[in-house]
Amino acid sequence: MNNAEKTLVTIATYNEIDNLPRLVEEVFAVAPEVDILVVDDNSPDGTGGWCDQRAAVDSRVHCLHRPGKLGLGTATMAAMKYAIEHGYRQMLNMDADFSHHPRYLPALLAGMDPPGSPPMDVMIGSRYVPGGGVEGWPLYRRLASAAVSRYARWLLGLPIKDCSGAYRCYRTSLLARLDFGAVRSRGYAFQEEILWHLKRLGARFGETPILFADRTHGRSKINAREALAALGIIFRLGVRNWLG
Repeated sequence: MNNAEKTLVTIATYNEIDNLPRLVEEVFAVAPEVDILVVDDNSPDGTGGWCDQRAAVDSRVHCLHRPGKLGLGTATMAAMKYAIEHGYRQMLNMDADFSHHPRYLPALLAGMDPPGSPPMDVMIGSRYVPGGGVEGWPLYRRLASAAVSRYARWLLGLPIKDCSGAYRCYRTSLLARLDFGAVRSRGYAFQEEILWHLKRLGARFGETPILFADRTHGRSKINAREALAALGIIFRLGVRNWLG
């Protein structure tokens, strides 16, 4: 199978040595036909080194090394550009910490080409459609996450229930039309902003339910100051959206 028929699963990492080896095995267990790209931000725990060792013996695994922590948004954009440049049909992004469980990969992939319906450009693993949900979060965090999605939906006019989740499959031909230089966010607002840019390109969106589970190994990368900055970026994009 050549890349034009394949999906590239992309995983941004920083200090994920406790999760990445098992995650790679479980991804291939449910989707052996995909390739995996690990975008590592110079993890001091050896995550990047493990990836290089696996790539040396498994042609499905690829590694992109960056000099340090440059932001989740830039890591995802680097993965998107890699998928475009290497001619993959689709790119599917997921977190490294098992909050996005590989068991949902088949549904995300199948949802891109639903029988009897037009193909999707973006398929989202959604916490906020029937059958979806969150495990392991306190009530305040559940409420805050749901509120951010509603905030983004209203301001940006997105026809999606889960605007902030990162478990997504993208049609690479649409990503190739993006002006990456116009993407302002480098942190948490990236997920909403990229959907807004794709909506403006005429993207068709779909959602499939997932249970999002809080990480069990390693430390969360959530930063309150970045989260507040993300709300400001979404507001500024919303002004542009409403003013046309």
